[in-house]
Amino acid sequence: MRKESLVSITDYSKEEILDLLEKTKKFEENPNRRVLEGKVIATLFFEPSTRTRLSFETAVNRLGGRVIGFSDAATTSSSKGETLKDTIMMVSNYADLIIMRHYLEGAARYASEISSIPIVNAGDGANQHPSQTMLDLYSIYKTQGTLQNLNITMVGDLKYGRTVHSLLMAMSHFNPTFHFVAPDELKMPEEYKEFCRQNNISYEEHSDFTEEVINRADILYMTRVQRERFTDLIEYEKVKNVYTLHNQMLNGSKPNLRVLHPLPRVNEISYDVDDNPKAYYFQQAQNGLYARQAIICNVLGTEI
Repeated sequence: MRKESLVSITDYSKEEILDLLEKTKKFEENPNRRVLEGKVIATLFFEPSTRTRLSFETAVNRLGGRVIGFSDAATTSSSKGETLKDTIMMVSNYADLIIMRHYLEGAARYASEISSIPIVNAGDGANQHPSQTMLDLYSIYKTQGTLQNLNITMVGDLKYGRTVHSLLMAMSHFNPTFHFVAPDELKMPEEYKEFCRQNNISYEEHSDFTEEVINRADILYMTRVQRERFTDLIEYEKVKNVYTLHNQMLNGSKPNLRVLHPLPRVNEISYDVDDNPKAYYFQQAQNGLYARQAIICNVLGTEI
């Protein structure tokens, strides 16, 4: 059993991902397992979060551990100028594991290199979000019965969307076909397209969000255009409502299609989609509890 940080989904092999999915399934069957008695978990959220923080903290509580930490960096010594290094070194003295979200890309990797305890990356800038990836993979597996040979359409903010970057890399083990739907300003970065080419992963790029593209998909992964990633608000206003999924757009879609979204949503999924049986984003969020329980136990080397 590993006892290491989880900074990027690439830290896990295909076999480790599949093993983690099996653990996630066990936690869904029984989420209340007191396997973290006596453990203290620190949640350091330098960037706002609702679902990720609450699901991690719920996961710890259901496992019998205790949570310390903060959800607003303005209330911490970092607002006084304390460096990230000093914060990590200090908290490492108090806890058995640090779960950290930070606005800077690479912050989680840096923290893992200086910390004496494991780090779980709960999102670092536009870079990676591996725990979201695990719940996404579990949601895909649950709804499709497989991860192999799926047609996955990603829509919206593919430039800054760390969830789509992590999911793309994780799915590289399972021979996917990707469709990237984004305006020019938010296209999938070249480094991830190069990753696809190097790993012989098929992809197509689209600027129009059409029913033809939707009808080919097994998974439709919608994303929010993230205002917090833009330095130019005029650019944000130009693209913020560029794609919206309406219920009637799903009329010709495959019976097995499921609509995913990492949440929160703004305008990109109309509320009339919520009652469609192909909408899966709220169940997807629920799956986050079980996936994060599995991750916590994995990095701590805790048997379940």
